[in-house]
Amino acid sequence: MSRKPIPIRRPAAGSPSTAQTQDRRADLKVRVHQKLLNILNMDAVKAESRQELRREVQNALEKILREDHLPLSMTERNRLAEEILDEVFGLGPLEPLLKDPTISDILVNTYKNVYIERHGKLIETGIRFQNDRHLQHIIEKIVSSVGRRIDESVPLVDARLPDGSRVNAIIPPLAVDGPSLSIRRFGRKVLTNEELLQNKTMTQPVMTFLMACVQARLNIVISGGTGSGKTTFLNCLSRFIPEHERVITIEDTAELQIQIEDVVRMETRPPNIEGKGAITQRQLLNTALRLRPDRILLGEVRGGEALDMLQAMGTGVEGSMTTVHANSPADAFSRLETMVMMAKLDLPSRFIRQQMASVIQLLVQTARLSDGTRKITHISEVVGLNDLNIEVQDIFVFEQTGVGENGRVLGRFRGTDASPRFLERLRVLGLPIDPKLFEEVVTVD
Repeated sequence: MSRKPIPIRRPAAGSPSTAQTQDRRADLKVRVHQKLLNILNMDAVKAESRQELRREVQNALEKILREDHLPLSMTERNRLAEEILDEVFGLGPLEPLLKDPTISDILVNTYKNVYIERHGKLIETGIRFQNDRHLQHIIEKIVSSVGRRIDESVPLVDARLPDGSRVNAIIPPLAVDGPSLSIRRFGRKVLTNEELLQNKTMTQPVMTFLMACVQARLNIVISGGTGSGKTTFLNCLSRFIPEHERVITIEDTAELQIQIEDVVRMETRPPNIEGKGAITQRQLLNTALRLRPDRILLGEVRGGEALDMLQAMGTGVEGSMTTVHANSPADAFSRLETMVMMAKLDLPSRFIRQQMASVIQLLVQTARLSDGTRKITHISEVVGLNDLNIEVQDIFVFEQTGVGENGRVLGRFRGTDASPRFLERLRVLGLPIDPKLFEEVVTVD
């Protein structure tokens, strides 16, 4: 049974009673928390269950309320107790947000403002921290749990929560107005193909075509902007990989959730405080080639590993896939060329473009539209090289036709008149595609 989204309550603008209530609860929480620190053995507390500690928190809270004659309803007392437990066991004010599966991003702009992204839309919440010190304490709690540190000498940190969420934190002196934090969350549940169709991220003809392309071991690049759903779609494509194949994944932050058994997952390692010990994607890619992979999935190409990935695609590891940040198929190839140059081998542009045109067969463009929905906007075949320009032809496209009254994007998925040159390869491999598939038009309203 799916969980309902946690409602985000915003304090009424200019409401003194709301502000006073928040201040009173914050003051009580600090006092009860401090009292617990004074009377409890924190090493023992960490070993206690949440239920056992809840009783101790409630007893301390009742004592303070009696001493100060502060009237609080039972609902307020329970809520205050939960907030204190979140401070001890979790990430304080962020805990309710982390429990909500509909939230994809949590953005903390100093202690005063917390925003979330839900269904592709940014929303301001009424949540706030007590002060900069409180926020920095939560940040330190996050990074220390993964063996990292953050202070004036190391004021910028990337880390990962146990559930796979990606964390980026920055504190003064780099953060001028105070500590800031972002948490990019990844769903515990991988979206099914049926859900992607229901969300109209793509259509059934598009999915049928891509399934055949993956099973035929075409090399695929997924391109798109930040938050456009590249990783989600790479997960979707990996579902079409036959069970008997061996897959190796390489990522900066482990996000992929591959649904097959024979998979080896690798993750890079940042440098330590002395600037040593870093393991890059390029090093992991070289290691992966020695582990007898049938396919390599590179979570996102960011630098010189682009050259090694192209080499792998062209030397026996067919059917490999990766993602790249770009706003269009043409931009994707420009970025890949730039990243190949970062390998510092002084390769001529002609060689790089010939390599890309020969080993990459398909490019999928994703986008997050103005209403927050994600769509596959282009599926393009790499045709070849013409006067040093990589030629692509669109096979499927999404055309936006307008915006509805509720702000929802209107448009249609359609096939183009172009016939993919690898259709014969699909037929020979027993994966024939009906030409009528490219003639279907599906309207989104």
